[in-house]
Amino acid sequence: MIPEMMNAIISGRPGGPEVLEQVQRPVPQPGAGEVLIRVASAGVNRPDILQRNGLPLPPGVTDVLGLEVSGTVVALGAGVDAPAPGTPVMALLNGGGYADYCVARAELCLSVPENLPLPQAAGVPEAAFTVWHNLFELGRLQPGETVLIHGAASGVGTFAIQCAQACGARVIATAGGAKKIAALQQLGVWRAIDRHGEDFVDIILAATGERGVDVVLDNVGGEYVARNLSVLAPGGRHVSLSFMQGATIELDLQQVMRKGLSLTSSTLRPKSLAEKTRLAQGISKHLLPLIAAGKIAPRIYQTLPLAQAAEAHRILEANANIGKVLLQVAS
Repeated sequence: MIPEMMNAIISGRPGGPEVLEQVQRPVPQPGAGEVLIRVASAGVNRPDILQRNGLPLPPGVTDVLGLEVSGTVVALGAGVDAPAPGTPVMALLNGGGYADYCVARAELCLSVPENLPLPQAAGVPEAAFTVWHNLFELGRLQPGETVLIHGAASGVGTFAIQCAQACGARVIATAGGAKKIAALQQLGVWRAIDRHGEDFVDIILAATGERGVDVVLDNVGGEYVARNLSVLAPGGRHVSLSFMQGATIELDLQQVMRKGLSLTSSTLRPKSLAEKTRLAQGISKHLLPLIAAGKIAPRIYQTLPLAQAAEAHRILEANANIGKVLLQVAS
């Protein structure tokens, strides 16, 4: 039986992790094209931190945080035949994941491979949508190519490493600190570079015989971009995921033109339903079979109770995590 009220996490005002609070909210009702999910776990992501800090929400989006969940479908909205009630799913959301129940578009619910425990499946949607679009569609990564992944110890980074390796690419990865470098080495990257004490430009050029890499997946921005371009091979592709060191850069167009480089970027939340649906179809066709085969798995750093959402945010803001941080909702 579905209750009338549920626990949910909101930020009552902009601020640090301490502004997050657990409240009681009515269980949402699935509208046309939606399903209601009993949440098992919710993924914690940097856009949640931006929302907590006061970034305006898209029109009509709930103030309950959370952009990805795993759980079980318990009710269907009008026009929905599948996934049927009782089906385990992992879903990309516009919001509302930090709660006992959430609604999701049926088209954005991914099936959970049998070998993936349902609580851990919450670590897949955001990473899978991000990596599929940016690494394979925009970055056009091909077997035999070399990719540089910055911030590679993050949830998206560890997922991207596995996806690149599964497609037959060679991975160079950067992260900060000995523990993170050891984790990257355990994932089998070709080169793991500690940003705290090593220059990735020198190491990459030496390792590749001055040729460089074919694709850069960058979440740093700022002065990193010029350094990234210097290690891109002719025809290389630079894909920006974020800009933790700044969104404004100086660009040497002579270098871009001389080497035939391309620079592109994207952000997931504002994309249309049609675009997200197309991405979900690509993920189901190309990435879910790799998860089912055991070639890709979300790396989970820590799972905390829903009531400890503030601590989960602190972990992400301190860059302490190696992999995903999840909130456990259902036991």
